[in-house]
This record gives sequence, C-alpha cells and structure tokens, in this order.
Amino acid sequence: MNKTPFFIVGQHAVIEALKNTNRKVLRVFLTEESKKNIHRKNPKKNILKDVKVYFKTKKELDKYTTKDQISHQGYVAEVEELEQPLLKDFIRDRNNLTLVCLDEVTDPRNIGSIIRSAASFKIDGLIVKDRHFPNKSKLMYKSASGCVEHINIFQVSNINSTLKNLKDKNFWVYGFNSNAEKKITDIEWKGNNILVFGSEGFGMRHHTAKYADFSVRIEINKNIESLNISNSAAIAFHHLSYSKKNLD
Repeated sequence: MNKTPFFIVGQHAVIEALKNTNRKVLRVFLTEESKKNIHRKNPKKNILKDVKVYFKTKKELDKYTTKDQISHQGYVAEVEELEQPLLKDFIRDRNNLTLVCLDEVTDPRNIGSIIRSAASFKIDGLIVKDRHFPNKSKLMYKSASGCVEHINIFQVSNINSTLKNLKDKNFWVYGFNSNAEKKITDIEWKGNNILVFGSEGFGMRHHTAKYADFSVRIEINKNIESLNISNSAAIAFHHLSYSKKNLD
C-alpha cells in the first residue's frame, strides 16, 4: 500500500482519525479553541497523547483548504492510509454480509456521504475501483464526517471480475436502476448481498449490469426523475438494516 501521507480536515474527520488506533496520525494542526473542544468531547482519554500537535490560527489553517473550498473548522491532520483487509479474506467464513459496490462513482462528496450512511447502517464493506477512488481527498473525508474510520473499503482493480467471483461465493447482486420493475421493498433480504450503484450521470455500465441477479429501484414520486445517488444509498441502507433486523 502507498504510505505517502496526506492531509484531512474537519472536526469529525480529524477526531475520529485520532481515536482510531489503526490509523497513523503523523501531525495535527489545531487552533486553541479546537484543542479545547477535543478535550471536552473526550474527557476520559487524551487522544492527542503521542501525537505531534502544532497550534495555528484559523487564517494559517486556511491554506490547507482554500483550493478545495471547504471548511477546516480549526482541525487539520496529516495521516497515512489505513491498512484494509483483502476482500477474499474478509468474506471467508462469514454469512449474511451486505456489501456495497460503486461502479464509476467519482464525486468525492457523494462517496463521502455514502461512506457515512454505510457506516451508520452497519454495511459490512464498500467495494470501489482503485483508479476511481479518491482515497486522499479532503472533501471525501470531510463529507464522510469521520466514518472512513468505521467501515471496510475494498479497492479492487476490476469491478466486474470482483462481482463474478462474489457471485460464485453465494452472493446475490442487486443493481439499482430507477427504471427497474422490482422495488427494494419486494425483496426478502436474506443471505449475502451486494448493492451496486452506478455513476452519478449514467448509472451502472451495461457490462456491469450483466452481473446483477436483479435490477431494483426505490419507489419515489412519479413526477420526480430520480434521487441523488447518496440519498438513494442512504434509503437503501436503512431499508436493509430494518429488514434484516426483522428477519433475526
């Protein structure tokens, strides 16, 4: 794995990285107020222990986010990427898994929001194409609001071959398509499932759709063309979480 350090910004992104014992945090840049806030939010543990902390003014921290046009909120950290388990090792001897696959979804804000929803509803892992995943994007980390630290992200070289391999290991593949006949509420969500979401503008690629066992949709107002992908994902994750809980 590429160990080249990179910067993340934002209160939740930085604090959750500091709390994650598996994340290597090299340096933290804080305002005096953000340091006080860290201690207020974590009164029982000094999460800044053994971390190089540098105090900066808000204006000094602005240089880390001016290009990205996002708010640092007084928190900037230099970190290394997390070590992630191999997908084949992760699924071994596990049942009733729910994985999410992003097929050429590229917007860091959408990906961050999907990560946040996936972690919130206990999705077991996210499958992304390594070349399309903005793994060092400040915007993605900020949009994920610290949830990158709470979900497995599997970067693969080929989405289609990955789906084929998972189908061979008893996973059902559901492709989300606003024009599908079957609704997500029609499915009995048992066993191992993969939810596939296509790109923001074009949906699932034709070749990827061939690997879906079912094409499903979220029922919405017929006068509305479609939902944003991150909103669709959040609705789907909540529905699956609720459905599986009722099956237990």
